[in-house]
Amino acid sequence: MAANLDGQLVVAISSRALFDFEEENLVFEAGLDQDPVQGEKKDGAYMQLQLARLDLPARPGVAFSLVKKLLAFNEAPESPDEPASQRVEVVILSRNDPVSGMRVFRSADANKLKLERGVFTKGRAPYNYLRPLKANLFLSANPEDVRAALDAGFAAATVAMHSVHAKSTYPNEVRIAFDGDAVLFSDEAERVFQAQGLSAFQQHERDKAGQPLLAGPFKPLLQALHRLQQAGTPHMRIRTALVTARSAPAHERAIRTLMDWNIEVDEAMFLGGLAKGEFLREFEPDFFFDDQSGHVHSAAQHVPSGHVASGVSNPLP
Repeated sequence: MAANLDGQLVVAISSRALFDFEEENLVFEAGLDQDPVQGEKKDGAYMQLQLARLDLPARPGVAFSLVKKLLAFNEAPESPDEPASQRVEVVILSRNDPVSGMRVFRSADANKLKLERGVFTKGRAPYNYLRPLKANLFLSANPEDVRAALDAGFAAATVAMHSVHAKSTYPNEVRIAFDGDAVLFSDEAERVFQAQGLSAFQQHERDKAGQPLLAGPFKPLLQALHRLQQAGTPHMRIRTALVTARSAPAHERAIRTLMDWNIEVDEAMFLGGLAKGEFLREFEPDFFFDDQSGHVHSAAQHVPSGHVASGVSNPLP
């Protein structure tokens, strides 16, 4: 019988999001001139550098803590005759070439990450493989790949590569923070705010307090995390937070929407326009998702962050 990933939380992640390949990436960027004959990128120097460093494990990247903690939900069998409890699958989905992929897997092994699957496309867009993977989340350093993944209906975010790394305060707890509108929820209310202002937005949300918001791109991920949280393990937990610029009276619709979805978040911060960064610093998430690049840039000074290029705040260029 063929293997499958049914019932698992599947995270697809690029090599740069998981490991610190920024020095190597500079070499790759330097070779972006197009070959006039083949039309392919000149990435020979990059491949040679990765091959030369094959036995040098890459340092953890921005999303390393999130991945390491999620993989801890996979419990080892109590005896050799019992199957492992596989609840999370992390797959490398990368524009890297297969040769460079060897270093990715060796770096994972050196950092005690049990990664078994990877797709390496040598410069071509990899997001088409999200569908056969049934991915719940795609994290990448490439904004074009992320937008394409979002357009295809997947939760995806561009990792802010300048983000500080997660702290180790909560080693047995995966902590994830989400913005609301255009991330967990649709951008319906955000469109009212941008077109008509704060008063109209608040009135709109007051009038529709009992009407659940439509789903945003990250609702399926929150549902998957909720299922993982309910399954639980003795040694790992999940803690989620809604961190939004909403304030009373617009808070009620957000809460009622989550209730309608039968999903609970552990913390909710209705900040009324206050900067999110310092609140996130106190929550200490392993990752934070927001649709507005300004919020992501600010948050990245305190926590690992990613930009969700969806909704009215992210028009096509």
